[in-house]
Amino acid sequence: MSRQMNRVRCLVLNAALGPLDYKVPDGMRVELGQVVECPLGPRTVVGIVWEAERLPGTDVPAEKLRNLRGLYPIPPLPAPLRRLIEWTADYYVASLASVARMALSSGGALKGPASITEYRLSGGMPERLTPQRQAAMEALEGEQATIRELAGIAGVSEGVLRGLVNQGVLEPVEVDCDRPYDEARPDFAQIELSDQQREAAGIFSEAVRAEKFAPFLLDGVTGSGKTETYFEPVAEALRMGRQVLVLLPEIALTENFLHRFEERFGTAPVLWHSSLKSTERRRAWRSVSSGEAQVVVGARSALFLPFANLGLIVVDEAHETSFKQEDGVRYNARDVAVMRAHFEQFPIILASATPALESLQMAESGIYAKVELPSRFGGAQLPGIDIVDLTEEKPPQGMWLAQRVVDGIAERLERGEQSLLFLNRRGYAPLTLCRHCGFRFQCPNCTAWLVEHRFTRRLACHHCGHATPSPAACPECGEPDCLVACGPGVERIADEVAERLPEARVFVATSDTLNSPGRAAEFIAAVEAKEIDVIVGTQLVTKGFHFPELTLVGVVDADLGLEGGDLRAGERTYQQVAQVAGRAGRGSKPGEVLIQTRHPEANVIAALAAGDRDAFYSAETEMRRDAGAPPFGRWASIIVSSEDETEAREAARRIGDTRPDVPDCMILGPAPAPMSLLRGRYRYRLLMNARRSVQLQDVIRQWLGRLDHPPGVRVAVDVDPYSFV
Repeated sequence: MSRQMNRVRCLVLNAALGPLDYKVPDGMRVELGQVVECPLGPRTVVGIVWEAERLPGTDVPAEKLRNLRGLYPIPPLPAPLRRLIEWTADYYVASLASVARMALSSGGALKGPASITEYRLSGGMPERLTPQRQAAMEALEGEQATIRELAGIAGVSEGVLRGLVNQGVLEPVEVDCDRPYDEARPDFAQIELSDQQREAAGIFSEAVRAEKFAPFLLDGVTGSGKTETYFEPVAEALRMGRQVLVLLPEIALTENFLHRFEERFGTAPVLWHSSLKSTERRRAWRSVSSGEAQVVVGARSALFLPFANLGLIVVDEAHETSFKQEDGVRYNARDVAVMRAHFEQFPIILASATPALESLQMAESGIYAKVELPSRFGGAQLPGIDIVDLTEEKPPQGMWLAQRVVDGIAERLERGEQSLLFLNRRGYAPLTLCRHCGFRFQCPNCTAWLVEHRFTRRLACHHCGHATPSPAACPECGEPDCLVACGPGVERIADEVAERLPEARVFVATSDTLNSPGRAAEFIAAVEAKEIDVIVGTQLVTKGFHFPELTLVGVVDADLGLEGGDLRAGERTYQQVAQVAGRAGRGSKPGEVLIQTRHPEANVIAALAAGDRDAFYSAETEMRRDAGAPPFGRWASIIVSSEDETEAREAARRIGDTRPDVPDCMILGPAPAPMSLLRGRYRYRLLMNARRSVQLQDVIRQWLGRLDHPPGVRVAVDVDPYSFV
């Protein structure tokens, strides 16, 4: 900054307030992007110094300005990150403050260097060992964290743990919050690459050296070694002293990835996800902003970290819908990552075996460069795919698996190989009712049925998390032992395998059973040690896992994903089944995939059976083109919600009544959302479908900006929606 600023315009992290101007006191040097302490009434709020010409505000006379209170001891947010924040807020019709808050996602990091007291078990015993204390001590074996975090891990109050501190059972440990991470070494291990991999890696590494924006679509069949291929440009960025960000869709997948990363670079990368302790978040954030963190592996929120010197982004499994945030700022991390690479001028690699149709279209039109890995690494063959038509090969009464699938598993058991059964539903069954009076168990906060989980003996809602112990009797008619499960969930399929093949060792793999990186690591080790014969899993098992002895994949119900009226239902079903099929035959033994369906003629199922991805994508592309759907047209949802149904309905009607008349733009609704009650809020939706020539965001801003709603009403905008519930 050449001239000293004596007044600044600040973006404060409160969406209700516009930009505020402040005076810079004598002796304080302030740069653009600096994070500052702003007085607001009697309080102090966090602000970011912004370009005044980019933040329209009212010019207040200099004598009325209040002084800034101070600067936070962190580097300023760089200009390209400020541009990314503006772009994201503009494109997704969100407030600048709510996007900027994602860049300052660790409150502790703003306070500067510090040490913190954590606690761990000392090995001593308390004077009086109550059952509660014993349970807490067992849960905290090997853990070290703050008292609050330990209380969460052990499921006890902080008071119980303070008692253990006083008795010397928990000992304090002083931890430096900013201790450096071990260094990743680009030349730690040389990995054998195939000719295809080496050629692709060379293209990517050259782009890293060029230090220009270059978006790539790495389109490789499952098992082709995409990870090892993009590790080479990661190494190139490290040699140049640049930082790297790798985005993964599920944090449960990181365990397998971390193992491969360590083998290649000699140390673990820096992790960023919502399960991190506050001290770990703070350490990672400060290390990223200082430029010390070399490679960050994280969930979608890592995208807004204030990297000092980013030189490459990799989005792995880039087709995954979990890259789309479904609340708050409803952004798609895949698309925003491309924009970040554009603003900061470096390459980005979108890696997938089943790319999103939008990404393929970008490659088709030459905006993305497509790099292909058409064959599996090491000569492994893609599995053979067979359709099991359930209308002809009916499973036995009360069962869900056709005999051909059970025979296939039995064959694998004899040969000492492993099988995987995939079903897109957690729990025992998607719906629970009373066999006596037909009463359906429904969630009190959502329009959703409660799902029975036999393992935990609970009924749970998969939308809001509401859970209740399974009742001994029906609340409606009082009949004892009345629960009956409708339709299969993974637990029920696991029971069926145990009943029909009693000698099989079965494991249920879902986000309930693999809910931490540690549990995922135990699962992987058990499969590799051949302690599991049959895995029954949900979409969590469709990606990232590599099990050489797994030679049979059975898809229990391929039609499930085609229900629900979702624009992308066909594409999503294709991706999930193709990904789960890709788990078979990854070693030297050939794999087989059996897909159970009642609709073998559906184009998704026919394309899977023929192994003809291109035919599926071209049929899907034509359908989208006809419907004016992405990538040929634009969609946006407007979701109106309130705890009072009348209030929600009236607000939605008012929005509907004032809809603008814009050429090439169709506005449907309002209508009750399919999930018309979610987490205690009644919901109505409007859907906009516009040609790409329409400035959709401007239309929405002008339309909604004119309306006022009661304080209990929330109006959310979802541009490029993925969920239609």
